[in-house]
Amino acid sequence: MTHYSIPEEMKEGSVVANVANDLSLDVKTLNQRKMRLDIIANKKYLDVNKETGELYIAEKIDREYICNVKSLASCFLRLEMILENPVRIFNIEVEIIDMNDNAPQFRRDAIHLDISEATPKGERFSLSNAVDPDVGSNSVKTYHLSESEYFNIEVQTGRDGSKFAELILTKALDREQRAVHNLILAAVDGGAPARSGTASVIVRVLDTNDNSPTFDKDSYNIKILENAIIGSLVIHLNATDLDEGSNSEIIYSYSLYTSEKTQQTFNLNPSSGEITVKGMLNYEDFNIYDMEVVATDNGASSLSGQCTIKILVEDMNDNHPEISIKSFQSPVAESIELDTVIAVVSVSDKDSGDNGVVDVRIPANMPFKLRESSDNYYELVVSEPLDREKVPEYDITFTVTDRGSPPLSDNETMTLELLDVNDNVPQFPQSFYSIRVMENNEPGALLSSLSAFDPDLHENQYLVYFILEKEIANTSMSMLFSINPENGNLYALKTFDYEIEKDFLFHIEARDSGSPPLSSNVTVHIIIVDQNDNTPVIVSPWRAHGSVVEEKIPRSTDKGSLVAKVIALDVDSVHNSRITYQFLRVADATLFSLDQYNGEIRTMRMFSYRDPRHQQLVVVAKDNGEPALSATVTIKLSTVETAVKAYSDMTGVPLQYDIFSDLNLYLVIGLGSVSFLLLITILVTIVLKCQKPKASKAAPPCRNSVISERNSTIADSTLVSNDAYWYSLFLAETRKGKMVVRQPVPKGSRYIVSSIPRGTGLTDTSDSAASTLQDGAVFSVKFQFMIAMIVNRFNQCRLAHSQTAHRC
Repeated sequence: MTHYSIPEEMKEGSVVANVANDLSLDVKTLNQRKMRLDIIANKKYLDVNKETGELYIAEKIDREYICNVKSLASCFLRLEMILENPVRIFNIEVEIIDMNDNAPQFRRDAIHLDISEATPKGERFSLSNAVDPDVGSNSVKTYHLSESEYFNIEVQTGRDGSKFAELILTKALDREQRAVHNLILAAVDGGAPARSGTASVIVRVLDTNDNSPTFDKDSYNIKILENAIIGSLVIHLNATDLDEGSNSEIIYSYSLYTSEKTQQTFNLNPSSGEITVKGMLNYEDFNIYDMEVVATDNGASSLSGQCTIKILVEDMNDNHPEISIKSFQSPVAESIELDTVIAVVSVSDKDSGDNGVVDVRIPANMPFKLRESSDNYYELVVSEPLDREKVPEYDITFTVTDRGSPPLSDNETMTLELLDVNDNVPQFPQSFYSIRVMENNEPGALLSSLSAFDPDLHENQYLVYFILEKEIANTSMSMLFSINPENGNLYALKTFDYEIEKDFLFHIEARDSGSPPLSSNVTVHIIIVDQNDNTPVIVSPWRAHGSVVEEKIPRSTDKGSLVAKVIALDVDSVHNSRITYQFLRVADATLFSLDQYNGEIRTMRMFSYRDPRHQQLVVVAKDNGEPALSATVTIKLSTVETAVKAYSDMTGVPLQYDIFSDLNLYLVIGLGSVSFLLLITILVTIVLKCQKPKASKAAPPCRNSVISERNSTIADSTLVSNDAYWYSLFLAETRKGKMVVRQPVPKGSRYIVSSIPRGTGLTDTSDSAASTLQDGAVFSVKFQFMIAMIVNRFNQCRLAHSQTAHRC
């Protein structure tokens, strides 16, 4: 038999030995002789390499698994190697050597022991031993116990050589000091390196009745008032026993030294230790009670403790102080003066000593104070100004308190009402109201509600609303607006036109009905909002109502020449008055173009012989309102075979003339002279106006003007033209200057023209001068306009050659 020894846990593929060499076999014949290896009663942990004859590990070997019998010191694997031709059988024995690959383990992680605190020291207690699958020196060798002043261990060896530990009590236990001991038991084997396993040892100390009940104090001194009600608690005794279970259950009782009188007056609860009042207490009859209470536990051999109690009955403050109202004045006016006496009170208490001393007070947050007038008499006086609007009435509570222990008190409440005084002016929610009103409003329409508030009462809070009278353009505000005197609703009395008046500024006053009445006012700004309610008016080329404008142009007119210019005006606001132009009807769209913004009609090409001599154009001028309004003009163009010069561009260079005639020179000289005389007249008029005596009191600036805050020195004049064509040319020229059309007259033949720029506003010291400037400006505008029309009329005549010479 061939014998080999190997350690357990060798890696798979590890070579054990070369059995071919050990058995003197030819390696080359192993395959031919069909060599095989049989393992008796075990898995195939080993195998032979037929090429080399080596015995190797086929599967990792665990000695504890193969040889699980602890008593076996040796562990073997027996194999048979069989060869044929000829048949030979070889027995092989492989010994598995143990390795320290297992740590000791306890059967339970925690070991519980119950030990009485009366157990004497030196007593032994068996502990569960640890198990280690390894053998020999690799098995459990010894035990260790965590540090403890009460326990130690001793390692014992069993008959089978196993090691186990015994727990030894080294010091007497006391459950009241420590009820549970937690220890750690460790088992260590003899391997190298050593392995270990641990288990918890929990020792619970069992109680014995070795402690007697004890009270918090040995003696108690208790004070109790003479009027203590029956059942009231005197003291709650608390005796404690350090034992547990029935050994700590306590029963309270009176000792033999407690008198019958005391036991009849006070009751002792045997379970809770509460002492309560059982009978009536009277300081004058009996004021000291002595008793002794015993606390006994329920142990087998019961133990007890006792304490003494002295109860002192005290005389008590059993009379309440009293208060009497001698005088009280209510109601009073809120304007009452300071230090005025409102009430007189007196206080008393039937007790004596500190129990009979009485203090009186009122709440601290009131505008009153108490002032002592004589013994036990007090006056209530006003200490701060009163305001009924903040506090309409006061509930004044007089509280009297004695100085007993505990103090007793009483109170009396009186209600002081305040009479209203008209001391508050009406108040508007806002100091300035801005109200937007759409023009063309219905007369009588509600614009806004301007309600004020007066915190006073009754007639002092009844408000009446007025519009402060101001004249606007010689028109009273009361003719434009109306306000409901009761609720402050503001109404419009007329229909407003944005083109005439754009805003109003005035004041509304709210006045109460008190005596004397108080009032306040608020500024109201009415803003008229524009509507697109004015149709554009075509001012150039001018034509009679419903007639066709006829124009003559040379047939040789170049491409891009100005044929005519349509000018329309809209008196609505900037947004609504924005005019655009377009053809409504045009005979030949390739011949004429129309600028949609300035209304200029120009030729897009030269006239050809195919073009008709007469062209009819219909132009529509449309504003930017919603919905848009429009006006149309029909222009009939006739081409003539003449050398008449076309009009120059109205927006470009002025008309050029070949000859500066004597008549033109005379007109220019006359225009300058008249202008100079006009300037001298205006200056003299201003000086004369300034020398007039001033009024006794300058009128304040009128905020309620139609022009409002946008006051301007505007001179208006009515211009009338019989020659509409040259008047329209004049208007077109003035669009580049300061002159603008302000307002059309219904028939469309007259226009109000403003030629004076807006100023910064009128003042109370410049009204007369502004009026003079305005008159002069009106005259200047009329005069200059007439001179300009004469000059333009003359130039027209010169251009018309022989046909118009007779008209000139």
